[in-house]
Amino acid sequence: MESVVVDGVKKCYGQVVALKGVSFSAHKGEIFGLIGPDGSGKSTLFKIMTTLLLPDSGTVKVAGYDVLKDYIEIRNIIGYMPSKFSLYKDLSVEENMKFFATLFKTTIEENYYLVKDIYSQIEPFKKRKAKNLSGGMKQKLALSCALIHKPSVLFLDEPTTGVDPVSRKDLWTMLKKLSEQEITIIVSTPYMDEAKLCDRIALIKEGEFMKIDAPDGIVNSLHKKVMAVKGENMYLILNVLRTLPVIEMAFAFGETNHITLKDSASDLSPADIVRMLEDKGFNNVDVKEIRAGVEDCYMVLSKENI
Repeated sequence: MESVVVDGVKKCYGQVVALKGVSFSAHKGEIFGLIGPDGSGKSTLFKIMTTLLLPDSGTVKVAGYDVLKDYIEIRNIIGYMPSKFSLYKDLSVEENMKFFATLFKTTIEENYYLVKDIYSQIEPFKKRKAKNLSGGMKQKLALSCALIHKPSVLFLDEPTTGVDPVSRKDLWTMLKKLSEQEITIIVSTPYMDEAKLCDRIALIKEGEFMKIDAPDGIVNSLHKKVMAVKGENMYLILNVLRTLPVIEMAFAFGETNHITLKDSASDLSPADIVRMLEDKGFNNVDVKEIRAGVEDCYMVLSKENI
């Protein structure tokens, strides 16, 4: 069963085209990720799916309800956690929870089992005002409030941005448990490493989907040799890599530079790249062939879609 169906959605802000006719569907109990950088259209799409913004064209259905005709019904069955913390800062943790439970005519006790794993971590601070919580605790409170009425579809717009690694791990562990209870989860993130935690993902750039598939499916579709390069003065190495005729793409990736080779140079080995860099004056360079990740695929697809 399709919990969310987006078909040909377009949205413009004046002369700026935010969404260029995007389409996708998410199954019941699926974790579907929108993966892309800031400004790619993720938040605009979230606002349309949650009835907060009207599309210029196209249709969106959530649990069979149309976002234009049935927005009241949709708002009763979804949970939404926007990218910006939007709870009542002058209310305590407990007061925020009670407020949102009351809005949906339920109680914290009735659906406590849904939020127990994550709310129990902030429950010792239930008398603390929301504005005095840390970033990770704010996100846990926001997620608990979004879940307290037992939604059938949960929309999370960049829930881990600015959150510490431990809280990020806790949140994704909980999302897996929620999906097992057949709650459909639509989540956006700029972090490519979180893509592999989704069942399927859509890579979005400048308001367009470049590819939709399972994370492994996207990675396996990249038929190019990928290498990681490390050495002294990585910025200079990156600039030189971009000038080598055998290299199709080079970009910074954490402590390394990742490169993809042109099809005509696919027989080159890491040792060949080392020699090329040594000829350019670089010493102690380490080059390894690696398995491509989602970010490598995103970068290659971005170039192909220019």
